Amino acid sequence: MTGTKIFSHAGEGAWTPTPDGNRRRVLLHTDELMMVEFGFDKGGVGALHSHPHVQASYVAEGRFEVTIDGRTEILETGSSFIVPSNLVHGVKALEAGRLVDSFTPHRADFLA
Repeated sequence: MTGTKIFSHAGEGAWTPTPDGNRRRVLLHTDELMMVEFGFDKGGVGALHSHPHVQASYVAEGRFEVTIDGRTEILETGSSFIVPSNLVHGVKALEAGRLVDSFTPHRADFLA
């Protein structure tokens, strides 16, 4: 595991703007798994999209309207959701908040 970062401390890592106007920072990753924190202002939208990665998300802060494969639910701090491979999904921040997403395999596009 030489060279693999296995610990991440609060506040580490730079925020990167996302194409839809939010922000993200990669916390940890291996080839098999990646953990990413996303920050949203109130009203921020994670546009509907899909990817081959399986995604598990935890609402670390705030309230979000989450849509997965045409089904929408309101999730708040402490809630979570999973997105199977290739399903269309997106979120809207009903208040400022943060999501912590895990992806398998890792999102190479987030490391470019």
